[in-house]
Amino acid sequence: MKFSVSSLAVLATCASTSAFAPSNVNVNINVGSQSQLNAKNTFFQSIEEGVKGAAAATFLAGAIWASPAAMVSNDAISGSHLLNLNDNVRSSIVADAKEMASGSGSRVNKDAESLLRLGLPIPKDKDVRKFVVVAEEIKQDIGTKRKAAAIDGIKKTKSTLKSKSADFTKMCRDTNECTSIIADMTALLDPMDAAMKDAQNFFNGSDQERKVLDDAYAGYDKLQKLMTALEEQMVPKGFVTPVPSDYNDLPQLRGGRATVEFVLNKPDGGEFNVEGKLFPTAKMVMIIDGYTAPVTGGNFVELVDKGFYNNMKIQRSDGFVVQTGDPDGVAEGYTGGTPSKSVGKGKHGERLIPSEIFCKGDKGPFYETTIEDEGRGGEATVLPFSSFGAMGWARDEYDANSGSSQFFWLLFDSDLTPAGKNVLDGRYPVFGYVVEGADFLRDVKEDDIIVSAKVTAGIDKLVLPK
Repeated sequence: MKFSVSSLAVLATCASTSAFAPSNVNVNINVGSQSQLNAKNTFFQSIEEGVKGAAAATFLAGAIWASPAAMVSNDAISGSHLLNLNDNVRSSIVADAKEMASGSGSRVNKDAESLLRLGLPIPKDKDVRKFVVVAEEIKQDIGTKRKAAAIDGIKKTKSTLKSKSADFTKMCRDTNECTSIIADMTALLDPMDAAMKDAQNFFNGSDQERKVLDDAYAGYDKLQKLMTALEEQMVPKGFVTPVPSDYNDLPQLRGGRATVEFVLNKPDGGEFNVEGKLFPTAKMVMIIDGYTAPVTGGNFVELVDKGFYNNMKIQRSDGFVVQTGDPDGVAEGYTGGTPSKSVGKGKHGERLIPSEIFCKGDKGPFYETTIEDEGRGGEATVLPFSSFGAMGWARDEYDANSGSSQFFWLLFDSDLTPAGKNVLDGRYPVFGYVVEGADFLRDVKEDDIIVSAKVTAGIDKLVLPK
């Protein structure tokens, strides 16, 4: 089926769109000061500078829909297993559906680490949320050289840590651990403040300015990791996202997150070019989320742990997505293990994974259908496709339950297609983000090789079928 460019613009900007089956992800890597502070996709930068509004949306929509859909499996098991929710322990820890929706407001949240923090199932607390928002603005202010604003943000962050530390630690599972985290955060703020004040005294664009801004950014990077550790301590002890018993025969990532590391090489021994800097290998670190995608995340982590992706080639790289996961042979997915009784198997024996979508305000994901089919088009998902390097589960375009092992990293700029208003959110599950090395995706090409894929943390959260 083909669409005209004019109709594509409508599809890309409305919730009622047909499914798009891509695969791609993005994240920032420290490859130098310019990469740290001013990382930009030059292709989309030219779009932003050259065209505006509807014209830009039309162009992007046409480009995306012109890309070939990633076909995973044509075999389908119909049906919709909606989650029977258990409200115990959960009423106070589900985020407000309207709060911090990534597609709302004037700025799209494209920060993977921030989005992961927003996805944590922690009690709603205005002071914690306000503290994190103010602290996160420091990154934006450093990157845009709003030096006075950054200094003010550092001051407010330090003041909040001093006045609210006791309240924050009371919310933690381990108060001693949180006391230590807060102390470490406080210790980072003075050097950051000094670096930003030094930056005010240097000429714009000078090497001296660049160095102190890099120092401030490095301090923020440590700060935001501690913010994540603090909020993770606020997840209630024993918290597990409810999953219907229908999927007990599939791997699940239960009660937490896992960290996965991929290392890629060029097939001809070439180098990866990241904004003019050359690297012999591409290393990416990804956080896989078991809170919002326990089944999808569990399936991926199990396959990584089995070595399924080792020595596999990149099978698609079209400027919008980078995709892999299709093994050699006729099968289009993973054929090991026992297929789920609920979802069934593909035409070549592939183990299929149900579509898994978690909307903001819900108490758990819904399965085997899309946000459109549920009549909820336009609602924000807990983890959106708004970060460069967002990880999505690939499937046949017209079959929500045909995913098996293929996944994609998303590359295009979300400013033109905000969360809840694009062709991906709620149609394909987001199960993680690249948090280190996303810039490598800009030069990952077809036939590049995943020489190593391993789980470096969180394997204890993987629950296998009995």
